Amino acid sequence: MEHRVVIVGCGFGGLFAARALKRAPVSLTVVDRRNHHLFQPLLYQMSTGILSEGDIAPPIRSVLRRQANATVLMGDVESIDVAGRSLRVRSADGIAEVPYDSLIVAAGAQQSYFGHPEFEEFAPGMKSIEDAHALRAQIFGAFEAAEAEPDPDRRRSWLTFVVVGAGATGVEMAGQIVELSRRALRRNFRRIDPADARVVLLDAGPTVLAAFPAGLQERSARALTRLGVELHVNAPVTGVDAAGVDVGADDPTVRRIDARTRIWCAGVEASPLGAALAEQTGATADRAGRVEVLPDCTLPGHPEVFVIGDLMSLDRLPGVAEVAMQSGRHAARTIRRRLDGDAEGRPFRYRDLGTMATISRFKGVASIGPINTVGFLGWVLWLVVHLVFLTGFKNRVFTLANWTLAFLGSSRPQRVISLAELDAAAARKPPAPSE
Repeated sequence: MEHRVVIVGCGFGGLFAARALKRAPVSLTVVDRRNHHLFQPLLYQMSTGILSEGDIAPPIRSVLRRQANATVLMGDVESIDVAGRSLRVRSADGIAEVPYDSLIVAAGAQQSYFGHPEFEEFAPGMKSIEDAHALRAQIFGAFEAAEAEPDPDRRRSWLTFVVVGAGATGVEMAGQIVELSRRALRRNFRRIDPADARVVLLDAGPTVLAAFPAGLQERSARALTRLGVELHVNAPVTGVDAAGVDVGADDPTVRRIDARTRIWCAGVEASPLGAALAEQTGATADRAGRVEVLPDCTLPGHPEVFVIGDLMSLDRLPGVAEVAMQSGRHAARTIRRRLDGDAEGRPFRYRDLGTMATISRFKGVASIGPINTVGFLGWVLWLVVHLVFLTGFKNRVFTLANWTLAFLGSSRPQRVISLAELDAAAARKPPAPSE
């Protein structure tokens, strides 16, 4: 019987692990609650009308169609029996028991509201295609509502956008909303000027882009301010409701911000599967729910179980896509070596390829080895790296075409919304936790 490998989750870690096992003598099963691999770093571009879901979320079956040893199971992992080496998976066909000889758990992370889950109802995060669809409807719907609103105070509320969290995602989202209002929507309305939109970026910490060197943080903050983003640091959100946010800031003018669109980009926590695994195996989970693993990414006492990517806690590695990719490949290589008779454990060595973010059109920030830059070069580096890591040739072509329309012109190709989508976004309940 072939060695049975099961991968839970087909994000960056799961996909790169699966690909690394392409020619291995294994029977591979990839389990995911959705049928697509999501290029999550570009979700904000879907929310602001630059890209479509097809550009950033190719079907898993299509991605792995040429990998003969891989089977895809769309289902929700309800539990993992580490002692019995099996998973309980709920799919459209009912409950199935999926056995394994080696298990790679790459279930990823979900939005964290830092002990305030009630905020999610009024400040959606951005972790899934559903999130991006809802946010796109809210963002473009806000301009439509402002156009129809005769009361100037209510109109200002519709034209105020609050982004919580000044990490890379929050900075990119804030920058794109400004670009959208100043360029893409210019002359599209008759009663309002979209450029009057107020975009507020809040962070509880003392700076933007905390993962970057201090010099780049300062330059990025100045670039955001020049762009038109209203930036407030040391400004934790203390309350969120349907009309706006309450802020624990020293500046009294921002302690209450009336805003109909609120976007949460402030933090993540691990999938609940991490805590369940830790409880079963005696491993330790950190405050964010990530499982502390051995240097080779396996669980203590269970060398057949690998925990990778955003779900693992190892050497204080950041929760970024490159860690997930490299740890996925490491787990796959370890399995292949074991099948070849090499049982020696090898620690995971992370190679830091740098950190990047965009601020606006033609302006990005990049920290790659000796290169620390804010400006056009950082933007070009960001474009190249993200284009290279997109899955599939067609996705790269379509993404490049949409970028050309959005960045060289002023078009936003993916602006289509409907009243039904606006109603659905307004009534949308928080999604179930990801596996």
